Amino acid sequence: MQMLNRIKAKTKTWWAKFAHGHDDQYACSLPRTWGFFSSLILKSVFSQVSLNPTQAAHVKALQKEGIIVYASKYKSNFEYLFYNIRYKEEGLPFPQIGFEYRVLFWKRISSLIRIVLGQLDHLRCHKTLRNPYTSGFMERELKAGRTGFLSLVDRKGFYRRFVKAKHDPLGFLIELQHKVSHPIYIVPQWLLFSKRPQNGPLGISDIFFGTEEHPGRLRRLMTIVRKPHKAFVEISDPLIVKTFLDEPDNQNRNPEQLSFVLRQRLLDQMNRHRQSITGPVLKTREELKELILRNERFHKFITEYARTGKRDLFDLQKKADAVLDEIAADYSPTFVQATCKIFGWVWKTMFDGIVLDMEGLSRVKSAATKAPVVFVPCHRSHFDYFVLPYLLNANNMPCPHVAAGRNLSFWPMGTFFKKGGAFFVRRSFHGARLYAQIFSEYVRMLIEQGFNIGFFIEGGRSRTGKMVLPKTGLLTILTDAYKTGACDDLMFVPVYIGYDRLLEENALLEELQGKKKKQESFRQLIRVRKLLNKRHGRVYVQFDEPISLKALVSQSDVSLQEMERSEYHALGRNLAYRIINGINSVSVVTPEALMACAILNYPKQSFTQTELLLYVETYLTYLVFHNAHLSENLDDIEHAVRKVLAIYKNRKFIEKQETKDKDDAAFSDQRFVALENKRLNLEYYKNNCIHFFIPAAYTAIAILSYDAFQFSASVLHADYNFLQDFFKYEFAYDADKTPEYMVRKTLKAFMDDAILMPHRTLPDTYNITSAGFRKLLFFASFLKTYFESYWVVLNVLKKYGNREIVKKERVKRILTLGKRLYKQREIERREALSQVNYENGLTFFNFKGIRGSEDEEGIGFYTQVIQKYLGCFMVQK
Repeated sequence: MQMLNRIKAKTKTWWAKFAHGHDDQYACSLPRTWGFFSSLILKSVFSQVSLNPTQAAHVKALQKEGIIVYASKYKSNFEYLFYNIRYKEEGLPFPQIGFEYRVLFWKRISSLIRIVLGQLDHLRCHKTLRNPYTSGFMERELKAGRTGFLSLVDRKGFYRRFVKAKHDPLGFLIELQHKVSHPIYIVPQWLLFSKRPQNGPLGISDIFFGTEEHPGRLRRLMTIVRKPHKAFVEISDPLIVKTFLDEPDNQNRNPEQLSFVLRQRLLDQMNRHRQSITGPVLKTREELKELILRNERFHKFITEYARTGKRDLFDLQKKADAVLDEIAADYSPTFVQATCKIFGWVWKTMFDGIVLDMEGLSRVKSAATKAPVVFVPCHRSHFDYFVLPYLLNANNMPCPHVAAGRNLSFWPMGTFFKKGGAFFVRRSFHGARLYAQIFSEYVRMLIEQGFNIGFFIEGGRSRTGKMVLPKTGLLTILTDAYKTGACDDLMFVPVYIGYDRLLEENALLEELQGKKKKQESFRQLIRVRKLLNKRHGRVYVQFDEPISLKALVSQSDVSLQEMERSEYHALGRNLAYRIINGINSVSVVTPEALMACAILNYPKQSFTQTELLLYVETYLTYLVFHNAHLSENLDDIEHAVRKVLAIYKNRKFIEKQETKDKDDAAFSDQRFVALENKRLNLEYYKNNCIHFFIPAAYTAIAILSYDAFQFSASVLHADYNFLQDFFKYEFAYDADKTPEYMVRKTLKAFMDDAILMPHRTLPDTYNITSAGFRKLLFFASFLKTYFESYWVVLNVLKKYGNREIVKKERVKRILTLGKRLYKQREIERREALSQVNYENGLTFFNFKGIRGSEDEEGIGFYTQVIQKYLGCFMVQK
């Protein structure tokens, strides 16, 4: 009997130790460590699935701030295992606690025994099975830093929550947030197996094996085994439960309502995120025509247009159909994928790489989950049409529908462009009411359907290398669509696309000198093959902060619908210049651009590496002060200067100056000269970064024009304001930043480089240092070219009356006079002989009411002004 009692006691002790000691064993948790063979199999299956490194870094940063719970849309043990294995391998917070999951198959035998015994013990003691919610297991594990995983859509889960009133994972997280001080982050994510948009009704394979959005087990397994490189993970922006609960609308909701609203918000975000990857559902051309030409708004317009113009309605409808065929894209995902593979090879062949702003792209992807995105790049090359779509496709975003000039619709490229998402637009809508209405309806349809759009706000390629002032036609059509309810918001993304070496450089510079532009053709396309044999440096792509149209409008006191016409136009101009300034702010400064600045601003004909190095260092100091984006090739300045000199010498932009001394001098002491017929080439690259230096140039020449080594900052404001207005058709400026602000900021940069010293006793007063005077000329020299160009324009206006010659003839006379003045050395810079500069000068003087020799007072005033500022450069001679 005593032996039997001893056995019972030992059995009870063993049971308590085995069952009660392992209370935290549940079917919903994955093991902390995997067995060798399990780990080997799973890692081999999951290792080739791609993760976005920028998104992964953001998630990793959250681990230190609070509790992380990942969310998938559909319940899937496969995804739960994938995130656990792959995230652990990547050093990310990996999910170990699965809400409403049971993963018994992947547990060790000993763990299964403990789970069963634990449940039996709980059933014996409490007459119910153990629950990870009521036992405190979920709360303890999450508080201890383990990561959770939940799914938003599950048929059985809905039944348990709604019918059986079981625990709701989101309701549990809301309760937990009330108990803990640190935030809970719910991180939605997708494991996707295709970027293709949904295309019409489900096929037979979709019915039996699941859709590409929600594949069945067999389809998922076959994809991950046969084509694992096609699978990828997209992580959405985290939803902070604490912030959600603090929203005013949620203050009076009960826990069940809060859980419902939170679930819907997460689902909306995930659905928008997926659409931002695949694009909206594709419709046939016939469906799109129905949406555009048969809607009530267009029917009303065309009926009224036929009545007032006494035109036949049937003929107008036939013409409308033809016009829409001329405009509309014929987007094909298959064609896009094939083209991207081809261009992947082209980039590797022609360039040394593409430098992509991944942080900026991450912000764009986030913006795309909130509204349709309008990409607005600068336009330097025809290759711009291919660079951005290629990069977006490679980084899991759909190619935007890009507005292209009708000059690119030539055979066969017109068809190819349309297949890639391009839609064509005429240069002018003047007198074409029907065309304008159809084009507006087409753009509106794209926005309504959720397509991303791209267009070049400059209208055409920049011939000078700097940003062309904005053309607001398409921008107005987009804001009109938003105004009339086509979408809840629009996200405008300024994009910088830059090149170390421009492919169309010579053709653009010929146009700059007055030669007629050659029409794009198939023959020109064939000639492009020659470029494949050369390397053209790097391509740089940067993204500025997305601009929300909704947020911009909200800054006004009145709604968009209530705005006066003048206010509405002012809003459009404000948006256009925000975009231009955004592109300028993220542009990349390359060694080629900085060296072009130094060579052209150097006052003498010949120069050495050592002499140019001082210019480059001065410009770099200024750029670093303003946090400009610099090419990594500028990390070693001396090496960069030496390399660019060699490149420019090889391209015959500069040549070595012959000297009497036959002994070979060190490279740093060799003298070079810029070839006169190549100064425009150098000017193009200088203008790639000139916008960074314009505030410094205005301030520097204002200081120099006072001809004193001591000055007050307040006396510079008038000059700065005048120069900003004088060159407003050359350089965009931020109207939100006053001349006083810009002068103060520039003076700080000058003090940082010891160009100026603040006066010891007098407030707001500065002294120019001995080295500073020379450096002020480094900056002021950026304006010399433009003063000389405007001087030529003023001389022609002085000579001819307003009605003596037409505009085209006036430009020819200016070109002729400029060449003559250059030969006579009355103007010094050949790059001042620029047709674009001349036309901008004519526009400015015309705006000021100076149209010919009869405007003597205005001509006399600006003659004195230009002579005054050009006089500042006399000390360089």
